[in-house]
Amino acid sequence: MQVKAIKTAPFKDQKPGTSGLRKKTSVFKTPGYLENFIQSIFDCMKEKRAIVLGGDGRYYNNEAIQTILKMAAANGIGKVLVGKGGILSTPAASCVIRKYGLSGGIILSASHNPGGPEGDFGVKFNIQNGGPAPEAVTEAIFRRSLEITEYKIIEGCGEIDIGKVGKSRLHQTEIEIFDPVSDYAALMEGLFDFERINGLLRSGFSMRFDAMNAVTGPYAEEIFERRLGAPSGTVINGTPLPDFGGRHPDPNLTYAKGLVDLMFSPGAPDLGAASDGDGDRNMILGKGIFVTPSDSLAVLAANADTVPGYKDGLKGVARSMPTSAAVDRVAETLHIPCYETPTGWKYFGNLLDADLVTLCGEESFGTGSIHIREKDGLWAVLFWLNILATRNKGVAEVVQGHWRRFGRNFYQRHDYEDLDQDTARLLIERLRNALPGLKNKVFNGYEIEAADEFSYEDPVEGGLITGQGIRIMLKGGARIVFRLSGTGTSGATLRIYLERYEKVPDLHIQEPKDALRGLVSAADGIARIKETLKRDEPTVIT
Repeated sequence: MQVKAIKTAPFKDQKPGTSGLRKKTSVFKTPGYLENFIQSIFDCMKEKRAIVLGGDGRYYNNEAIQTILKMAAANGIGKVLVGKGGILSTPAASCVIRKYGLSGGIILSASHNPGGPEGDFGVKFNIQNGGPAPEAVTEAIFRRSLEITEYKIIEGCGEIDIGKVGKSRLHQTEIEIFDPVSDYAALMEGLFDFERINGLLRSGFSMRFDAMNAVTGPYAEEIFERRLGAPSGTVINGTPLPDFGGRHPDPNLTYAKGLVDLMFSPGAPDLGAASDGDGDRNMILGKGIFVTPSDSLAVLAANADTVPGYKDGLKGVARSMPTSAAVDRVAETLHIPCYETPTGWKYFGNLLDADLVTLCGEESFGTGSIHIREKDGLWAVLFWLNILATRNKGVAEVVQGHWRRFGRNFYQRHDYEDLDQDTARLLIERLRNALPGLKNKVFNGYEIEAADEFSYEDPVEGGLITGQGIRIMLKGGARIVFRLSGTGTSGATLRIYLERYEKVPDLHIQEPKDALRGLVSAADGIARIKETLKRDEPTVIT
């Protein structure tokens, strides 16, 4: 067994996106590709005392773990904690980093992207606070990846057994295989009223949680079925699979169709929920009702006083810019600040660390709080269970009551996936150039009140983030946002966010597609979507 320095050459495409570096699995399997990026991370770490390592179980997860362990030992990492079987949800990774004061963590996941040999793979580095590396760190890693000439790795050793809890040594590095479910479950028990939720589940209340054959299966079975006493079978698709059972592990109306169909059927359970590949996203449904992520964040904020972990009130709330303004109205009523940030969970980190906000969320099915520095799918489901148990109402009653109090923000996101990158950039660039002349123009009956490209000044560090999406504000409170996504691995994804506020309760019962139909036509007129993209409709609507 010896440390070897392997000569290598830079890859030019290792710039992390909003959630780490994501590529096709075949790209990561290119000789030196994973190794270069991991070496760049280790070279940029200021402290190498201890890290946590694991992933969502997708194809190539365990092979990558073996490589990273050998590189960690060669680079002088003092200790590596590895999720048993290589399984570690993103929220659990944040929990473990914070609980044990680790130097950081490496999470192997492409989140909601599909897995398998033809699917996607990803690597994300989390820092000491448990959150995603901020822009300064990811930029340093990228710069290092462009100049790297060698990587260090241990040679002459066999594979490390990551399937059994225990400790061993690799060179001078301690390797500890641990069960991350227990640490995470204990954190949840400290936040929520498990006794009250148990009472709800024993009262005849029924729920179904779809783990989508991704990382949350073991966590959900432990928490819902064992600790909370939900019947066996409450968790479906609970076994993590390398290809997620051939499914797209994205908890939305398109990719969680089986659960959606169940929740809109005559025999629907009282609550339906799902989480994604790495466990940081969530979808909430009641009998015959889908709760948009924007509405979910607002409902959690409005009902936080029902949850033990938040009974003392909220310091503030934050949402990503494309997320609807529903939570803004709650913040105004509670007399607390509401921050609007760029897309990407890392932007919430400074606000949470500075104790400026307690809850935060984004429209892409992610909500979280100060308990960790990541969004957290199971946490959101438990929050909803706690609200339902305390209010003694169903999901639809809670949501409709919220609308009566605050009004309804009708909201949809239209995704145009796998576009030609030049065409997608052309559409955005044309919009950007048109911004100065859009004010007062009318499209399909909607008059433009203001139009800009969103920028963000960090209230903690003062840095300015620009180029975060084109905003079209319309008279009467409606809004359209155009933005290119940073989470895809092939082609480009254009996301169009549509929002219209309605205060009149009698109009809240409209279907979003009906309430927003005119806004869809206005968006097409403003950006010439169909003409430019040669598409008649989006790939996914959520």
